[in-house]
Amino acid sequence: MKTLITFITAGDPSLAITKQLVVALEKGGADLIELGVPFSDPMADGPIIQRASERSLTQGTSLKDVLKLVREIRKTSRIPLLLMGYYNPIFSYGLKKFSKEAAKVGVNALIVVDLPPEESVDLDRELKKNKIDLIYLLAPTSDSARIRLVAKKARGFIYFVSMTGVTGAVLKSEEEISKKIREIRKQTQLPIVIGFGISKPEQARRMSKIGDGVVVGSALVSLIEKKSSSKLLLPKVESFVRCMKEACEQVY
Repeated sequence: MKTLITFITAGDPSLAITKQLVVALEKGGADLIELGVPFSDPMADGPIIQRASERSLTQGTSLKDVLKLVREIRKTSRIPLLLMGYYNPIFSYGLKKFSKEAAKVGVNALIVVDLPPEESVDLDRELKKNKIDLIYLLAPTSDSARIRLVAKKARGFIYFVSMTGVTGAVLKSEEEISKKIREIRKQTQLPIVIGFGISKPEQARRMSKIGDGVVVGSALVSLIEKKSSSKLLLPKVESFVRCMKEACEQVY
């Protein structure tokens, strides 16, 4: 069974609607949900997710608010939740405080986009104490030394970035992605999921053949940006996710 991971930005268009969106994502078949923590300088994100971050920050969304949101979600759902963001808000919050509070509210994993594995020791130590997985990224440009380092430190799964650009850009060739995934598999038995640039069911199906699952983000955030009414948005999101999940399930 291939895994479908979905990404949305917490607080876009509001925290209340984000909570409803999590329900729609789960109903649609998402296996894990990434909640983006809005940041003022999201350098790894393309324009779609950058705008989502800006909309969320305009609402006043903070890291503390995102943790409160997770606590609310946990009242009705046990779906795995991963926070994805940048190091500065976590460092400012306090590594020990953040890790304890994240575990208490029900966060399962964390991706810190701008924290390389060489500099992750302090945060990783606190997360380990609280049984939260720190997810590491690999890319088409990752050399053998970086792959070995990530494979040694990784827990949960490895996130393979399928391009050398920002989120929402164009996928690398299947041959190139497949070759790199085979190289990574020689170093780890952890699942490898493929993200960045996957926006259509056919892409999800093809990438699921290569990896153990896919991450869908910018396409969902774009739907949220276009649908102003939650009554229209929620069924649209659920339907889209269902199509992507069905595509993943076509691969065994």
